[in-house]
Formats: sequence, structure tokens, C-alpha cells
Amino acid sequence: MKRSKQERQQKLIETIKANPFITDEDLASHFTVSVQTIRLDRLELSIPELRERIKHVASKSFEDEVRSLPLNEVIGEMVDIELDQRAISIFDVKSEHVFMRNSIARGHHLFAQANSLAVAVINDELALTVTSTLSFVKPVKLGDRVIAKAIVVSKDEEKNRTFVEVTSSVENEVVFSGQFEMFRTNAQSKGEMI
Repeated sequence: MKRSKQERQQKLIETIKANPFITDEDLASHFTVSVQTIRLDRLELSIPELRERIKHVASKSFEDEVRSLPLNEVIGEMVDIELDQRAISIFDVKSEHVFMRNSIARGHHLFAQANSLAVAVINDELALTVTSTLSFVKPVKLGDRVIAKAIVVSKDEEKNRTFVEVTSSVENEVVFSGQFEMFRTNAQSKGEMI
């Protein structure tokens, strides 16, 4: 069923409100129109592009929450966080992130996204990586969108350690996984004992 422009634009507003992280490509597919049509609709409706929507949501939601590092030091765009529980970030692979000869992402970018997410999820002023075990499961290419999810799996309060697992996916397919042992100062507990 073909919608009128006005109907499509109203549905576009509702769709983006429900999922601010939806891409123009996904919107075009959903509404069976061209990406250019979606961009023109967004322009007419003063809806910012995806990157700006992510930044807006992230800065509004997480500025006061992330304690262990400044939000702008998280590699990728933070889209969800619950301190000492879980966090999610999105990283779009661009030409500066890949090897020129084969357009495959350099591994240190995937590690940096995962490691910074493991640091960000810690509810402490200081969080440092002690050890990490990494698996690069599948090559990531130019233009891929990497979604990293960090989960706090356990804590060792005596040693001030938190163990975080990070899984990174492209289109729901795992491309990277890492287990991180994080040191934390545990300032909250020390402050309570004084």
C-alpha cells in the first residue's frame, strides 16, 4: 500500500521517535522508497541524521552516568549503559579505520571500542584494564556498523576487580569477543569505611 507523502512523513516521525538509531537505509526499506526520499523527508521535518541523533541521545542520557572516563573518550557512540551491569556502543567503520589494500578494519579499532566500553561500564572514578582475552571471529569491512555489547559478569571486591565480557556484532553476526579483567579503585566502599 502506497502512502501519501504526508502519511509517510507522519509514520517516519513515529518510527524515528520509537527507534532513534534506525538508519536511512533501513527507513527506505521499511517505507519502500529511496534513501534520497528519506533524506529529503528528514530535511523537511528538521530531523537530524543518525549520527546527530545518536550524539544527542548519548549526551543527554549518559553524560552524568559514565564515571570512569569522559564520554568523548569512548570509541564509538554510546547508546545504552547501566553502570556495573551492561553497556552498548555503535562504531561505524570508515576509510581511516581500514587497511587500504583490502578495506578490512584494523583490529585495534575493534579492540579500542570493546576496551573503552569495558572501562565505561565500571561505576568508579578509575577503571583500568588488567588483562584481556580477545577473539577476532570474522573480518569487519569498510561501511560496516559494529555494535558492541558489554556485560559485567562478576566482581572480586577483595581485589577490586570487575570482569566484563564484550561481544561485537555486524548485522547480528559476531565479529569480535573479549573478556576483560578490570581494576577499579572501589572508592565507594573505601569512602563508606572511613
